[in-house]
Amino acid sequence: MVEIRKAVVAGQFYPGSKDGLIQQITDCYMDSRGYGVLPKIEKGEKDIKGLIVPHAGYIYSGAIASFAYHYLAAYGFADSFIILGPNHTGAGSGVSIMTKGSWETPLGTVPINMDLAQQIHTGIVDCDEMAHRYEHSIEVQLPFLQHVAKEKKFDFVPISMMMQDIETATEVGMILAEAIQKAPKKTVIIASSDFSHAGFNYRSMPPEGMRVDRYAESQDKYAIEKIIALDPKGLVETVHDKGITMCGYGPVASMLVAAKKMEAGSAELLKYGTSYEVHPNTSCVGYGAIIVY
Repeated sequence: MVEIRKAVVAGQFYPGSKDGLIQQITDCYMDSRGYGVLPKIEKGEKDIKGLIVPHAGYIYSGAIASFAYHYLAAYGFADSFIILGPNHTGAGSGVSIMTKGSWETPLGTVPINMDLAQQIHTGIVDCDEMAHRYEHSIEVQLPFLQHVAKEKKFDFVPISMMMQDIETATEVGMILAEAIQKAPKKTVIIASSDFSHAGFNYRSMPPEGMRVDRYAESQDKYAIEKIIALDPKGLVETVHDKGITMCGYGPVASMLVAAKKMEAGSAELLKYGTSYEVHPNTSCVGYGAIIVY
């Protein structure tokens, strides 16, 4: 029997019904903060190696995510995706992959690419389903991919990272690059990450007199600068040195290592925003959509 990983944040991070989910994703594109046009798969001029996409509730980060998925569609939707996400739950091993089965969302099921997953299941990458059972950072990307794909078939490989040091990120990135270079299918890496978590709720307070979203943005500029420079080591060092509360810097660093190994030459910030734009508060989270090609 094929194992199906049920959606665990449907009805929380995004609607639990098919129609409601399609409507909210549409609203994310058409929001004043969104791209403004629904995506259409085309064959663009750029060879996308990786994307950085936020993973908060769609009401907060979905409009920012719409930029990443618009460009993914415009530059050529992949056949397979490797989705790297941080481990928020603390369950499972330090770097965890699932190598078989499928994941279910209200829009249907997405199969795991077993051949590609087996190639990646080596070295530091353990096979551990527990890390994925309740983790949202990978799950929330799938409905956006399904919405873009429509009838086009695709598969994916989920990798959850609790360990985010540069040594781990480098090993993971090199494993990914080698596996992708051998793969018969066009494959894109998605690094699922939010940026700064600032304010009272996150114990990361802005300087006196500075609004919390301005503080988050000022912190995130340091991290984004390193990403745009395709500098994974610099990103990890900057996150630590500046105290940037970015939850998925390890997945981003891994994607950058792999992208550089696959001769990526450019990265571009497509859109930045914060939850403060939706709900002004004493705390906020930063979101960025970034493309690497």
